[in-house]
Formats: sequence, structure tokens, C-alpha cells
Amino acid sequence: MLFSRACSLSNYLRCMPKLLHSFSRPAMNLADVISSLNEFASLSLAESWDNVGLLVEPSPPHTVSNLFLTNDLTERVMEEAVSQKADLILSYHPPIFKALTRVTWKTWKERIVIAALENRIAVYSPHTAYDALPNGVNDWLAKSLGECITVPLHPAAAVSVSGKVSHRVEFVVEQNLETILSGLKSIQEISYKTYSVVSDGKNCTRVSLNCTQRALIELVNFLSKEGVLQHGTDIISLQQPPLPNSGMGRLCTLTEKASLAIVINRIKNHLRLPYLRLALGVGKTLDRQVKVAAICAGSGASVLRGVPADLYLTGEMSHHDILDANAQGISIILCDHSNTERGFLEVLKESLTERFNKQIKVLVSQADCDPLKVV
Repeated sequence: MLFSRACSLSNYLRCMPKLLHSFSRPAMNLADVISSLNEFASLSLAESWDNVGLLVEPSPPHTVSNLFLTNDLTERVMEEAVSQKADLILSYHPPIFKALTRVTWKTWKERIVIAALENRIAVYSPHTAYDALPNGVNDWLAKSLGECITVPLHPAAAVSVSGKVSHRVEFVVEQNLETILSGLKSIQEISYKTYSVVSDGKNCTRVSLNCTQRALIELVNFLSKEGVLQHGTDIISLQQPPLPNSGMGRLCTLTEKASLAIVINRIKNHLRLPYLRLALGVGKTLDRQVKVAAICAGSGASVLRGVPADLYLTGEMSHHDILDANAQGISIILCDHSNTERGFLEVLKESLTERFNKQIKVLVSQADCDPLKVV
């Protein structure tokens, strides 16, 4: 039929204008758009606690002509997205974070999910994947300091080919080789090779295997029972190399020192904010020269804590984290959470417009804003 399953007969008149409009404009399949977004910023860069990726999916087939960008998907922003005939909303912050046990009309997050499905709008969130991304949110924020050299505070490690292998184990077997190899075959998530070697004048077999963290525990117990560990076993942690320029937070070394007062004005101009909150480090003044700054978009206490720097720049920190940093002589600038993120959407708009070769119209929400105001 011409209208989707989401468009029942009772909703036909409401859905038909959007369906007719979709026939007259270029579009991409949702699956292809999501695949491209995942290539643009691998979701493996996101923190383990985060909820990223495709969060709401209308019944297939679903095509995307209008991609709508927002920092926070509120009800007001959802109304704007519907009015702009959005097919896909990219919400930097995931509107669904904790698991929903029901979808009713009682809470605003549930109502957003309902509105998205009723209006056939998919919802995707990258969140911390964009924080860790080279030239992502944190690198955009770093530009507020002026010309500087930046490196991730917590570099992201490359994911191994299997996505699971964590250790290499090597040992020599002098006897009962068949029994040991048979035991290895019963352990899941390992792979091994054998080599003929001479050890202490005896013909032996060297076993080299890769395994996951889970398999390592079972493997060590098995080798211990077989008496293999007593003859020497090498257990090597396979640390993946850090991904270039990827990871959480940034340590920024200014090319030329600047007073704290000058840095504050630079940040205001970059973020287009009339006011910031400042906590001076003990013994510091606005004339103090800033050479090294540690930054983290959003809520940065856990990322910045303990990092030696002249200045911390983030959206929000707890009272006691501020006091601890100040006591170490570190000044802190707070801009409120989403003010350190939202400006990146304009950069993202240009990148995605080019990525989709202008086949998709990319829009940035005008209703999206930080909930906190200075009054």
C-alpha cells in the first residue's frame, strides 16, 4: 500500500502530506544513512556507559531526505523537527539513556518516542563518540583558547580485529600433548598454534594462543591442573595502540602564553556567550599567564581530575571538584553543560552535507538551547 504501517486509516490524512512530499525530493535509505554516520564516527569510540547509535526506528522502508541536528531532543525541539519535515533526528545527547519500562504519555521522554514513531522520524545519537572523534566536539572547544597544540587526555585504543582478544599465552608442553590440546579445544574464545622446539635437550611442543579475558581465567585453571604452569608460562596483555588524536578530553598547549583575562574573552567569543563562571586558583589573578589548559565538553570532572594544567575548561563540575582543583592553583571556567557542545553542530552540518553529497538536506535546530540562563 502507498502509506506505511504506521499510517493507519485513521491517520491517513495526517500522514499523507509528508508521504507526498517525500516522493518529490531526493532521499537515502535509513540503513545507508546510519551506516555512513557510523563510518563518520565509529561508535566504538563512545564510552562504555553511553547509549549511542540508532535509538528510534520507524517501520521499514524508511528514507531520509531531511536530517535534523540538535544537541538535546526536547519536546519543543521535536515540534520544530516535525514542522521541518525531518526524517531523521541526530541528537547529540541520547534522549533515551536509561531503559524505558513503558511508553506512555506520562513523561516527556516517552512522549518524544511516541511523537517520533507517529511522525515516522528516526532518532540517532552519537554523544561521546563525537567527543572522542578527531576534529570532534572537544577539538572544536579547544579552538576557543586560541592557537594551540592538542592531544587527548585519555587516548582511545584501537579495537582488535576480533573485538575480543585481550591476551596471548605461550607455554611449553613436554608430555601429554594430546590431552592438553583436547582440553584447549573445549575452551571457547581461544585460538592456538603449535611449534616443535627443543627445551633442556628434550623435544617439546610450544603452544602460542590468543584468548579473551573470560577465556583466560578458564585457561589458567586448566593449565594449573595439568601442571603446565610449573614449567613456565608467559601471559602477555595485548594492549591496542591508541588511535591518533582520538579519545576523551584534550590537553591544550597554547602556542603563545596569554593572560587568563584574554583567554576568557576568546572563549566568550567562540561560544557566543555573554557570561562565564570563573573559579580562580589559589593565588591566581586575571593577569596570570595561561600556557596549558585541560578541557572537556559537557561534564568534565572525571576526565579532568588530577590533570596538571593552568586552567580547566568545561561545562560543569561539582562544588568539591572545583575546590580541589583551585587548591592546586588551577583556575576553572564553567560555561554550563551544553554550551560547550552546541556550537559544534554548525561544523557538523557542513561535514555531513558534504558527506552525503547534498543528497540530504541537513538542518540545525533553532529551538535547541541550554536550559540555564543568567537572570
